[in-house]
Amino acid sequence: MVKAYCLVSTDPGQTSAVLQKLKTVEGIKSAEPVAGPFDIITCIEVDSLEKLTKIVFGEIRAFPGVTNTATLIVFEL
Repeated sequence: MVKAYCLVSTDPGQTSAVLQKLKTVEGIKSAEPVAGPFDIITCIEVDSLEKLTKIVFGEIRAFPGVTNTATLIVFEL
């Protein structure tokens, strides 16, 4: 299992629309608006790095209104 957090920046006024679209993506377990340098934080859980890559680059970054992302992969200490 691969777990990651993806931070998402949006164009002004697009956060709500992007947030609703993110909540429909298979593998995204949660999506919440946040204050700070990013507008949304998502929690993604999938069974491979390949699927994570497809979600981040094939879906999230392709959404209209998304301007930037940062992905943080969770690992065990």
